[in-house]
Amino acid sequence: MKTQKHSGISKNKPITFHLGLWTFAWVLSIAFVTFGSKYLWEFNPTITVIMILISSLVGIGVIITNRKYIKQIDELQRKILLDAMGVSLGVAVIGGISYSMLDTTNVIDFDAEISHLVILIGLTYLAGVLIGNARYK
Repeated sequence: MKTQKHSGISKNKPITFHLGLWTFAWVLSIAFVTFGSKYLWEFNPTITVIMILISSLVGIGVIITNRKYIKQIDELQRKILLDAMGVSLGVAVIGGISYSMLDTTNVIDFDAEISHLVILIGLTYLAGVLIGNARYK
């Protein structure tokens, strides 16, 4: 007889795989826009906008697949992920606004870049998932 944990893992494999593919495609599309605009189409605004729209559509695919994933996982994993997402959202809003104010008031000598905020969100989410998994072990 399969354990609840084992059957949940095997049930989630296909959607986890699809989420990984969508995420990989989205990251690839971001890299393509970033480097393609410079090296392939020499900052042509029309091509750049089209490629950004395509990248955004792939990003929407990531969101839809992530929603399906969250609906399929067990209640405990869902709680852990949603708690981590909630903390990440709070850190993004509070941290992002604070970071922007540091830039606009010239407290920092460099421009506030969105990539810094994305890294902060990712690390916060990762820490939230790891802490949540450790808490409920």
